[in-house]
Amino acid sequence: MSEALLKKLHAILKNGTADARLDYFAVGEYQKFPNEVGGRETASPEEVADRMKKLLAEYAAAEKDLDALLDFHYRLERIHTFQDGNGRIGRLILFKECLKNNIVPFIIEEDLKMFYHRGLREWEKEKVFLRDTCLTAQDRFKRYLDYFRIAY
Repeated sequence: MSEALLKKLHAILKNGTADARLDYFAVGEYQKFPNEVGGRETASPEEVADRMKKLLAEYAAAEKDLDALLDFHYRLERIHTFQDGNGRIGRLILFKECLKNNIVPFIIEEDLKMFYHRGLREWEKEKVFLRDTCLTAQDRFKRYLDYFRIAY
C-alpha cells in the first residue's frame, strides 16, 4: 500500500473522463481544492499529503483483520484524498486488501449504499453499522465463490 499506488489507481479511474479535461482537476494527484462529503469537511489540500503518510504508516504497522481494513477505509474516506473518485478508489483498495490478507472480499452493491454511507458516518461512535453492511456484502460474494466452487 502506497501513495503511488493510490495515485496510479486514481489516474486509471479518471483519465479520459470529462473531469480530466477540467483545469482544476488533478488526475492521479491529490486534491487541489477543499471538498466535503455528506456535509462533513475533509482534509484541506495542504493537509492531505501529511495525513496520507501518517495513515499509511499506521496501517502498515496494524494487524490486518476486517476491522483494521474498515478503519483504514474510513480514515481514507475522511481525508478524501482526491477531488473525486475517493469512494471508488477506497472500495477498490478495500477489495485488494481483503484478498491480500486472506479475507473474503465484497462489493457494496447499490442496494447497500445507504447502509454503507451510514456506517461511514457512524464509524467513530458505532462500528457495527459499517461492519454489518460489509459482512452482508461478503455473504453475497461468498455465494458467487460457492457457485464457481472457489474455496475461501
